[in-house]
Amino acid sequence: MTPKPQLLPLVTGILFCSFCQAQQPLELGSRREIFVDHYLIDRLQNVTLQLHHPRNEGPVLQFDKPWEGNFSGYCTIIRDGELLRAYYRGVRNAGADGNDSEVTCYAESKDGTHWVKPDLGINKVDGSEKNNTILAGEPPVTHNFSPFLDKNPKAKPEERFKALGGTKKSGLVAYASPDGIHWKKMASGSVFTKGLFDSQNVSFWSENEGKYVCYFRTWTGDGFNGYRSVSRTTSDDFIHWSEPTPMTFGDTPPEHLYTQQTSPYYRAPHIYLAIGARFMPNRQVVSDDDAKRLNVNPKYYNDCSDAILMSSRGGAVYDRTFMESFIRPGIGLANWVSRSNYPALNVVQTSDTEMSVFVNEEYAQPTAHLKRYSMRIDGFASLAAPYKGGEVLTKPFTFEGRELEINYSTSAAGELKIELQDASGNPIPGFTLEECPAIIGNEISRVVRWKGGADVSRLSSRPVRMRITIRDGDLYSLKFN
Repeated sequence: MTPKPQLLPLVTGILFCSFCQAQQPLELGSRREIFVDHYLIDRLQNVTLQLHHPRNEGPVLQFDKPWEGNFSGYCTIIRDGELLRAYYRGVRNAGADGNDSEVTCYAESKDGTHWVKPDLGINKVDGSEKNNTILAGEPPVTHNFSPFLDKNPKAKPEERFKALGGTKKSGLVAYASPDGIHWKKMASGSVFTKGLFDSQNVSFWSENEGKYVCYFRTWTGDGFNGYRSVSRTTSDDFIHWSEPTPMTFGDTPPEHLYTQQTSPYYRAPHIYLAIGARFMPNRQVVSDDDAKRLNVNPKYYNDCSDAILMSSRGGAVYDRTFMESFIRPGIGLANWVSRSNYPALNVVQTSDTEMSVFVNEEYAQPTAHLKRYSMRIDGFASLAAPYKGGEVLTKPFTFEGRELEINYSTSAAGELKIELQDASGNPIPGFTLEECPAIIGNEISRVVRWKGGADVSRLSSRPVRMRITIRDGDLYSLKFN
C-alpha cells in the first residue's frame, strides 16, 4: 500500500508535501503563464483565483445595411498587423440555417472602435456591387463562415488566411485567401462531415501542437438532442481531418454551449481561451409586452444567454475553473432575448495596455450591433489576495531565461514579494523573500529584482518553485525572459 503523503507545516504557514520533491517538474521554458487554471499552482493560502470582468465600451459596429439586418452574427475579429478585420453573417430575416439570403460581411478598423464597411465590388447584392460582402450566393457556408490568419510557417502566400463554414447538410467546406477578402475553395466538396455544425465552427494553426485544430458543434445526445456541446478534430493539411473527439469539462454541471470561440491566446499561444456563449433554453426574462416594445422577433425571446470563459492546453479537455459569467447581459431587457450576448471569435490587443473582446448584442432586434469590451492585457483572471495578505506556492518547474517578468497591480497599501526555492521547498540564497524588495504599483511588465539584482540565469533549467506573497494585490501573469 502506498503511504499517504505527510503534510508538513512550513515556516511560511503554507502546507508542504513531503513527497512533492518526487513530482515531475513542469517545463515553462520562456512561455508566459496566465492564471486561468491551476496548472502552475500547488498551494494557496488566503489567495484566490479571481475572475475579472471586461469593461463595457459601448456599441462599435451597427448591423444596419439592408443585407445585414437583425440576425447578423457569428463574428470573427482578426488582427492583421495594424488592421483589425471583422467577419460576420448578414441576413435580413430569420430562416433555415444556410438559406440563400445569408451573406458573409466584412468591416475593418485601426483601433477597434471606429469601423469602416468598404464597398468591395465582389458580389452583386440587391442589384449592386457596392457592398461589403466577401461571400454571397454560397449557402450554407455563409451561415457560419469562420476565418483565421494562418500562423503555420509552411502556409502558402495565397493561403495566408483559411476558413471553414457549413452545416450538417453540406459538411464543413474549406476556403483560403491571400488577403482576407478574396476567397476560394480549397477542395471541391466538404473536408469534414462528422458533426452537426449548427453553430460557429472555429479552427486555427496550433503553434504548440504543430497542426491545425478545429472545435465544432456536436450534441451530447443522438442528433439534436441533449446538450449543445463541442468536439475537436486535427489536421496536418487543413483538408484531411482526424476522427472527432468529444470535449470534456471536468467535474462541472452540463450546460448548453452555443458558441465556444476557442483560439490561442496571442501572448501565450500554448493556452487556448474559449470565450463562449452559455445558452439557457426556456429561461424567459422578456414578457410578451416587453417583446412588442423592443420589436424583437416573436421567436427569439423565450431564452437568455451570457458569456463564459473556459481554457484548454490542448487535447480533449476544457478547464472550467470559473462557472460564473465572464460578461453578464447588459442593463435593461434588450440583451435578455434569445441568442444575444454571443462573443466574437478572438481577443485582440487595442492599445499598449488594453485588449478587447467583441460581443453580439440586441439580437433579433432592429438595434442589433457589435459591442466592444476592454480589459487590461492578460487580465482575464489573477491570483488575488485581500488586505491581510496571502501566499501562493507553485509546483516545481524549470524555466529558460535571465529574468522574471510579471504583470501585476497593488493598492497603495499593498505589495507582492517573490521567493525562488529549490524543488524541495528550501529558499535559494540570493532569491529569498527577505532579499526581495516589496513590489508596489500597477504595471503590465515589471522585472522582479532581489538585493543581488534580477539575473536568475544560474537557476535556468534547474527545478525550482516559486513562493509568492500578495497583500491587497493581483498577479495576472509571469514569464521568464
